[in-house]
Amino acid sequence: MLDHLSESDKKVYTLIRNRLVHGLDAPTLREINEVTERSSPRSAVLSLERLEKAGLIRRAGRRIRLTSPSLESNSSVSTVEVPLVGGIAAGAPMLAEENVEAIISVSTALARPGSTYFLLRVVGTSMNQARVSGVSIDDGSIVLVRQQGSADDGQIVVALINDEATVKILERKNGVVILRPKSSDPHTPIVLTDNCIIQGVVMGVLPPDLY
Repeated sequence: MLDHLSESDKKVYTLIRNRLVHGLDAPTLREINEVTERSSPRSAVLSLERLEKAGLIRRAGRRIRLTSPSLESNSSVSTVEVPLVGGIAAGAPMLAEENVEAIISVSTALARPGSTYFLLRVVGTSMNQARVSGVSIDDGSIVLVRQQGSADDGQIVVALINDEATVKILERKNGVVILRPKSSDPHTPIVLTDNCIIQGVVMGVLPPDLY
């Protein structure tokens, strides 16, 4: 998909991708020109138009959304496209378009066919001593989540509490739900009797080179 793009346009795509995947605003025309070493705003606009025509981004006004994540053309690796979800609102579809910040190609060794997956960026240190397949869940990590409405005790889940998504270890005890942190920092468990919606189970942590 990128074979026909210039090196300049690839630099612009990399800039956009790195900004959006890390939860930052899309770059300005001036910032785009800085990486391409050009000065005309029109040059930046034309580069965005070429990326959109190539199917790598989608623009709506000033908003830019990634539609394809990878600069690699290695077809020997089987992948599936998984949405990176931003804000999650109670009662709204998890994977509604307005919630999706980017689409990232994930190996089918992690996101196995037959289930629905989404990606979520972890904020904070409350799970920095929890590990999934040997990889810790640090502040800023992007976790792969298998979407499901229930989970077993001891699983790391994404739970929705008062319109906020949190990643914690699930435990049920004496009729209450406990969402336990696992951290090197002091964090208090969340104890609930209701208003806890399980959105999915954490299945992996993306390697840093994917984002």
